[in-house]
Amino acid sequence: MAQAGTGSEPGFPFSAIVGQDTLRLALTLCAVHPGIGGVLVRGEKGTAKSTVVRALAALLPPVDDGNGGRPARLVELPVGATEDRVVGSLDLEKVLRDGERAFQPGLLAAAHDGVLYVDEVNLLHDHLVDVLLDAAAMGRVHIERDGVSHSHPARFVLVGTMNPEEGELRPQLLDRFGLAVDVAASREVDVRMQVVRRRLDFEADPAGFAARYADEDSALARRIAAARAALPAIELSDTELRRIAALCASFDVDGMRADLVLARTATAHAAWRGAAAVAEEDVRVAAELTLPHRRRRDPFDEPGLDPQQLEDAMRDAAEQANQPEPEPEPDPDGPGGGAPEPESDGAASPDGAQQSAEPSESEQPGPVRAPERPAAAPSAQFKTRLLTIPGVGEGAPGRRSRSRSAQGRTVRPTTEPGRGLHLVGTLFAAAEHQVARGRRDGRMVLAPGDIRGAHREGREGNLVVFVVDASGSMAARDRLSAVTGAVVSLLRDAYQRRDKVAVITVRGAAAELVLPPTSSVDVAVRRLRSLRTGGKTPLAQGFLKAREVVLREKVRDPQRRAMVVALTDGRATGGVDPVHRARVAATLLAGESVASVVVDCESGMVRLGLARDLATALRGAYIRLGELSAEQVAGVVRAGTAKLAA
Repeated sequence: MAQAGTGSEPGFPFSAIVGQDTLRLALTLCAVHPGIGGVLVRGEKGTAKSTVVRALAALLPPVDDGNGGRPARLVELPVGATEDRVVGSLDLEKVLRDGERAFQPGLLAAAHDGVLYVDEVNLLHDHLVDVLLDAAAMGRVHIERDGVSHSHPARFVLVGTMNPEEGELRPQLLDRFGLAVDVAASREVDVRMQVVRRRLDFEADPAGFAARYADEDSALARRIAAARAALPAIELSDTELRRIAALCASFDVDGMRADLVLARTATAHAAWRGAAAVAEEDVRVAAELTLPHRRRRDPFDEPGLDPQQLEDAMRDAAEQANQPEPEPEPDPDGPGGGAPEPESDGAASPDGAQQSAEPSESEQPGPVRAPERPAAAPSAQFKTRLLTIPGVGEGAPGRRSRSRSAQGRTVRPTTEPGRGLHLVGTLFAAAEHQVARGRRDGRMVLAPGDIRGAHREGREGNLVVFVVDASGSMAARDRLSAVTGAVVSLLRDAYQRRDKVAVITVRGAAAELVLPPTSSVDVAVRRLRSLRTGGKTPLAQGFLKAREVVLREKVRDPQRRAMVVALTDGRATGGVDPVHRARVAATLLAGESVASVVVDCESGMVRLGLARDLATALRGAYIRLGELSAEQVAGVVRAGTAKLAA
């Protein structure tokens, strides 16, 4: 845990930072009103994200700890932190020494009235991110665990930084952050020179450099304290509240969190500029900070806010804000009233027609010998069934398959070597021997055999290799549209489960790795939308290419388990005995203990069953394209060696 304001060497001054005006404003507003819910900082490496965050802590008002004032802390939460370390746990020393059940506070308690900083927040376990965001929004932490019930205040400025190239946060978690800022290094030569010059000056003489900006930092600190004190008296009129509601409605954001955060941010900005009431300019600034990341309802939506769209929304919101209050509706049971008219059923919902991505069973496309052409646009996407790898792995944190993890939830105590100590299990194991051991003075007597490790389980992200049949036999527009729609749906699922993905297309004379393994699955979607189709079906090359990708990734990341998802009708063509060669290649891939799923894309009344045969050779799972939707068929498909799911 790092603490700002307690070290002997000064940090880089907040007022000395060059550029990054939007980021500095967002952090300042959260310092004025911690209830905003924190700031998510997205940007490439080397953009001073950490420097700005660390400099902020020195500007926060001193904390009254009962013994006087102390500087506000900057608490850094490592990516590998356990839930016990974050929220707290039993105080083992008190339990063993005094026999008392006591609570040992965690990092959230240490960050109270300070800054909680999470670098690479996108790599943190999702359940820990949920804990942080809940505490940031509520200002308190409630713990019910290990036989302890405890609650304590935890008001802090939450700041998470991330590099989007290393994987995105799920949209549900993006929405939980109050504000979001994208940062990038300036392309102006003079600005870059100034950044380098100030950094070199600071490294040469940290104390002297800090002294030059001490007055500016002190003025900023006083202004933050004054804005905090003025915050309760800031007026938010119905006119500005209507403007806020109209803005959020125009951007079609989900839920009401955006409205609340926008209102809090506008109020904080009004306090920051010394105004007595929220005005249109405060709402505009707040909208620029609160709405961009909430527009990413789909994982593949581009982040950011179109300036023209914001202008149009502000103009429409102004019209809404200036409208008079609506007259109350007359009482239908009063004079001249009467029974209300029955509500109309309205038009029939089109949802049913949009759910199915599978072509009609009556389709019987004949042989296709059309030249190579662009693929049809993907059909409507859907929520896919969960595809998992059997067993328990030890891969990178994610949300797909079960894994043993030092950061996961404690499942049970174990006598096997574990990660961390299971306190309750250890105490229970020792309790039954206390009489025999002659316990005295209320102190528990422990023996080495009492120690119990914590068996923890979480979820891991996997390597998902898609083998997409883009050959002539799949080139009927409706059919391939359904297939590409299914692949996009699977890619969305992989994004949300924090997988790495690779895409291999099979057509013509070879298989092509159109996307090497990556965590940026939105790139995969762009490649898929430019897919070319036509030609023969070299399935054998597709499975061999998948095997090559899996083996190469095993060298780079031995703990990440792999799953191959093949979308094909199974009709291998081209060369000598292509069907036999495809089965041999599938058997070779299965020999690497790679989990696999074959999604049968065959349509028509007469089915050859070739895709099922491939699934047998792969010793993996088999499902039809229409069964891929979670809404049509509930359940989990577990791909694995020597397993065939009908």
